Amino acid sequence: MSTPYQTDDAAGPADAVTPAGTAGPITAPGPAIDPRTGAPLTATHPHGGDDAAQPTMPSDVSLHDASPRLTPFWRSLVIVLTVVGVLLTMNQVFFWNVGGVTIPTNSFLYLLIAVFVPIVFIVTPIRKHAPGAAARQRRGVPWYDVLLVLAVVGTSAYFAVHGIEIQEYGWQYMAPTLATVLSFVFWALILETLRRAAGLVVLVIAFLFSVYPLFAGIIPLSFLQGISYDLPTLAQVHTMGVDSVLGLPLQTAGTILVGFLLFGVVLQHTGGADFFHELSMAVFGRYRGGSAKVAVASSAAMGMMSGSAVSNVLTTGPMTIPAMKRSGFSARVAGAVEATASSGGSITPPIMGTAAFLMVSFVGVPYTSILVAATIPAILYYLGIFLQIDGYAAQRGLRGTPKNLLPRARHALAMGWPYLGALAVLTVLLFTTDSEAQVPYWVVAILLLIALVKPSVTFGPRQWVDMGVDVGKTLAQIVGIIAGVGLILGGLTATGVALSLSRDLVALVGDNVVLILIAGAVVCFILGMGLTISAAYVFLAIVMVPAVTALGVDPIAAHLFVIYWASVSYITPPVGLAAFAAAGISKASPMATCFSAMKLGAVKYVVPFGFALNPALVAQGEPVHIGLAFLFSLVAVYAIAAAMGGWLTFVERQLPMDLRVVLAVGGFMMFLPGAPVTLVGLALVVAAAVLARLRRPRAVVDPETGQITRVPEGAEVPDAARGTHGAHDTGGAPAGAHAPHENTKENAP
Repeated sequence: MSTPYQTDDAAGPADAVTPAGTAGPITAPGPAIDPRTGAPLTATHPHGGDDAAQPTMPSDVSLHDASPRLTPFWRSLVIVLTVVGVLLTMNQVFFWNVGGVTIPTNSFLYLLIAVFVPIVFIVTPIRKHAPGAAARQRRGVPWYDVLLVLAVVGTSAYFAVHGIEIQEYGWQYMAPTLATVLSFVFWALILETLRRAAGLVVLVIAFLFSVYPLFAGIIPLSFLQGISYDLPTLAQVHTMGVDSVLGLPLQTAGTILVGFLLFGVVLQHTGGADFFHELSMAVFGRYRGGSAKVAVASSAAMGMMSGSAVSNVLTTGPMTIPAMKRSGFSARVAGAVEATASSGGSITPPIMGTAAFLMVSFVGVPYTSILVAATIPAILYYLGIFLQIDGYAAQRGLRGTPKNLLPRARHALAMGWPYLGALAVLTVLLFTTDSEAQVPYWVVAILLLIALVKPSVTFGPRQWVDMGVDVGKTLAQIVGIIAGVGLILGGLTATGVALSLSRDLVALVGDNVVLILIAGAVVCFILGMGLTISAAYVFLAIVMVPAVTALGVDPIAAHLFVIYWASVSYITPPVGLAAFAAAGISKASPMATCFSAMKLGAVKYVVPFGFALNPALVAQGEPVHIGLAFLFSLVAVYAIAAAMGGWLTFVERQLPMDLRVVLAVGGFMMFLPGAPVTLVGLALVVAAAVLARLRRPRAVVDPETGQITRVPEGAEVPDAARGTHGAHDTGGAPAGAHAPHENTKENAP
């Protein structure tokens, strides 16, 4: 079984993989560049959720890199800690109460930290080494990291043992001297864990919010004034209170997130990633622009399993981006397609990203409600990408791969039906069982059984070890990040400023929903540039969402609005982490790739306003209203994609600027609530489509080069373009385009 974890760093030219339907070997792409440091990026485990994908993490080490830190002893210890952590979580989730002992919630969370946070110190060096320096590093874990491991285990175990006393005697405000001293140690350890797991920027923000209660009473700005604390009490509140490190985010991680992340890792290690890529090739490869559509489908499947943007790019990009370039896509657009598709993982059910699971606690609804609510927006997002890719290919004469060079869908399904079955079982059980937290563990058991008995899957001792280490890395970084992000929650909650900020924000905008949504979108985007999606979400769920819901916005829509706008920073300048990573592989300009990714992902900027103003788009309302809203939104995305790309699919016409403007206005209006506005938008879209069809056909011109790519029968040829085109027939390929596997028919999606 080919591994889905090989990146450009892990695979040399000798073991490069040639995707089905492409010609020639794939040359090893260049490393992606971190826009903040200028250093090359390497892939972390490609399924650690949105947080684990941040390229600022010092622990960005490919799974198959020969990390000198993970000697056999330390690798074994990581696996042991991982197994203990998973069993500990299952004990709580399944109510086993081993030995007749019931573990209090706070003691369970301390134990969760005691087993997973040490893995961060084991696998992550104290500082990030220069590229290529791994071989010069000392083997094993240095003594100071061993001390940190012991300190985490010791302090966490102490608080876990005294969990009942902490609750019954109010230690968060009045604790014994030893507990107070260890509170400072625990606080510092969590901050260092956050630095290694999420980077310096997140550390600084979390530290400032964690010490903010020391000065809340003397800050001159009235909207930031709150209750002040002395330093010992603040350390106790952060360490032993229920609203800081042990707050809702970590509680959600312990009860729900661990199981779903485990499912994502196991699904990929047992062959799920290979299956979804092969199925994508079989279904989409023969259509025009097929290589890009395959990239979107496979990246969406990877993202659905992991919720990680940058790691998805670094995992699937080395395979999909060269294939797109060879089929005629420019390097810039190939990188943009991969980045845009990968950034949709955090919004794609049924697994989604970490922030979606945190919504469970903040909104107070079952995860199935969030899964259903996120379905329509995710469909709209990927439909917009598909339609723009189709328009790009149509305008440049790029066709798909011949069917005889593609895998057969029937064969792919016959070999990979267990993976589709696993997702189906997961979804069905989520809707039919009483405990959604137990569901992923049952499906993991099914996947492991399949891997053991399925002849086509190699799953021996090496695969078990790799999977164990990968699960440990994934869960350790997520638990470390969420524990650190809890300090932000603790600082705002302890001072009482969270509620006052919401009231002040409502007063500032004067009860105007649109203004507060625009302000919220800007804040989400800015925070998304520096924080992980989860950290940005936790902050805004406390500060902004109450203000939005106070003005009548549906709570689920408000929380999804925050997640969408926090994630757009992955494809938006000046940061565009996913786009920068893809540009490093495609060897295109990073900023140009960002702008192309913005264009492809245009729906992601519009849809959040649509479902915030019209909650039927997040399945809130009567079934009839939801169905109508979905149908109208499909037309709206069709219109917006045509306006952005300049090609009207199915009508098969290149659009002049006036009709593109009409389509953009009509599409946006159809997202707004109210039948009159929606119908006017629909009328504009229909009118533009009819006018485009009735206009005399014109030669199709490549918008980038100005060359004629096709001349439909009876079409006009602009004087400015005469003599510049490479093909005057009705199906010619653009001059210079390399399309060795084109069909004779031009297929729409």
